[in-house]
Amino acid sequence: MTLLSVNVGGAKAVDYTDAASGLTGIDKRPVDGPVRIEAPGVPGVGTSGLAGDTVCDLRFHGGNDRAAYAFAREDLDSWERDLGREFTNGSFGENLTTRGVDVNGALIGERWRIGEEVVLEVTGGRIPCRTFAGFLQEKGWVRRFTLSGAGPGALLRVIVPGEIRAGDPITVVHRPDHDITVARLHRAATVERTLLPGTLAAAEWMESGLLALARQYTEKYARA
Repeated sequence: MTLLSVNVGGAKAVDYTDAASGLTGIDKRPVDGPVRIEAPGVPGVGTSGLAGDTVCDLRFHGGNDRAAYAFAREDLDSWERDLGREFTNGSFGENLTTRGVDVNGALIGERWRIGEEVVLEVTGGRIPCRTFAGFLQEKGWVRRFTLSGAGPGALLRVIVPGEIRAGDPITVVHRPDHDITVARLHRAATVERTLLPGTLAAAEWMESGLLALARQYTEKYARA
C-alpha cells in the first residue's frame, strides 16, 4: 500500500462554486518533496491540514475532521475507462492519491500510518457538490458519482502530524470494532437514509457533518 502523490492547490475564481467568495481550491496538483500535514483546527475555522493547500468553502471542507481527502488510483483508473478521459493524480481534488489501499472499504475510525511518523484516521466519505461537477464538466456528475460503485474516497483527521511524500508506504495500524465503512456511511448519507441510525456505531470517529446528519435523522424517525 503506497502513497502515490501528495496534491495541493491554490484558490481560483470560478463560476461554478456556491462558495460566497467565488473561489475554489479543488484543482490539486502533485508536488515534489515532503509536505507537512497537521490538524488545522475546528470545522468552520480550520482549513486544509496540508501545508501549501487551500480550502475555500469552510462550510463543507477543511477542519480537523476533514484535514485531508484520499482517493484511490484504482478508482481514478476506473473513471478513466467509464468516461473515456485521462485523470492525473489529484484530478478529483484529492490531497492523497493511493495505490493498493481499500479506501472505500476502510472503517470509520481506521488509522493509517504513512511513512515513518504520520498517522491519519478515517472520518467519512466525500459528498459530491456543484463545485466538483463544474470542475470536471461532466453532465449529471453529482448523481453519477453518488450512485457509482467506485466509492467516494475517504476524509481524514490527523492523529500524529509530520511530513509525508510520494512513495511513502501506508500501513493500517488500527481498525475499530464495528462494520461501518466509508462506502456504507456514504450510501446512508445519500441514497439510503434508513441506514443512518446504524452508522452511529461509528459516532466516536465520524466527521462532524455526517454525524450531525445521522443524529438528526435518528432523533426524528426513531420516535415515528
